[in-house]
Amino acid sequence: MSAVAERANDRLAMPLPATIAEAIALEMERDDTILCLGEDIGRAGGVFGTTTGLQERFGSARVVDTPIAEMGFAGMGVGLAQAGMRPLVEIMFVDFIGVCLEQVYNAAAKIPYMSGGRQRMPMVFKTAGGCIGSAAQHSQCLWGLFAHLPGMKVVAPCNPHDHKGLMAAALRSDDPVVFIEHKALLLRKGRDFRHHPDVPDGAYTLPLGEAAVVREGSDVTLATLSASVEHALAAAEELAGEGVSVEVIDLRSVVPLDADTVAASAGRTGRLLVVDEDYLSFGLSAELSLRVIDRLGLSGLRQVERLALPDVPIPAALSLEKAVVPGPELIADRLRQMAKGV
Repeated sequence: MSAVAERANDRLAMPLPATIAEAIALEMERDDTILCLGEDIGRAGGVFGTTTGLQERFGSARVVDTPIAEMGFAGMGVGLAQAGMRPLVEIMFVDFIGVCLEQVYNAAAKIPYMSGGRQRMPMVFKTAGGCIGSAAQHSQCLWGLFAHLPGMKVVAPCNPHDHKGLMAAALRSDDPVVFIEHKALLLRKGRDFRHHPDVPDGAYTLPLGEAAVVREGSDVTLATLSASVEHALAAAEELAGEGVSVEVIDLRSVVPLDADTVAASAGRTGRLLVVDEDYLSFGLSAELSLRVIDRLGLSGLRQVERLALPDVPIPAALSLEKAVVPGPELIADRLRQMAKGV
């Protein structure tokens, strides 16, 4: 095996947390106004290892281990952004963001608007969500919550390539970005991803708000994001053996929401299924469905279905979690029903 091939092989096997740490390091190296604040992100390298080595490389003034005081260091991030810095504020789990929500939706999201655009807010709220058997208070995604509040971009990637490119784009954005990693993906190895484009060595960005077609199909369009892309691809592979061709679209972000790519696909297939690990009511699945209908008209689709987390707290028992979270089995069952016209 050549040295180039070995290097590519090593990068494919690189765990997702190491890819995220690399993305942040490259941006910190490029721009000395970027600094990181959060609990256990320095010496410990973050609860999932996504900031491993950053404090050693850039020092404790740029990678700051904070007390357990989210309201305090989130507010510090807002002030730093107003002063011309580009802070990355890590909230360990997205569920904990409730204790500093004032700084997120009344400060970071609104100050640019209230200043008439004179005050920028270039900051990233980096956090982890999703279900890994951690019960009601540690398993939520909540991207629908942030999308509902105007003024912020909301990103939720599904593979190492997209995490690296979208993190770079988020850190370069002049608008506040909520960057939600999925805990289940952070615990995977590089080769465990069904959709795994090569991750280049150097820095690169991906456009915020541009969806990707990760599997082509002709019978049903399935739109989703984050870890649900993996579940959707598994279900699509299963349905292919039954003669049903499923096109899978990775939204990549909730704000901006690329409804045009989804509508173009659904216009061809005539069927749309939106899968969302966030809550069903008042969320992404309803918003995207209606935006697609707005583009295609009521007669442009034969079927529109939503599969999302029921409006219940997430159970602690793994068997019960599996029963409510849209995993491969639940997605495959819904696709079969749609293919049958049920």
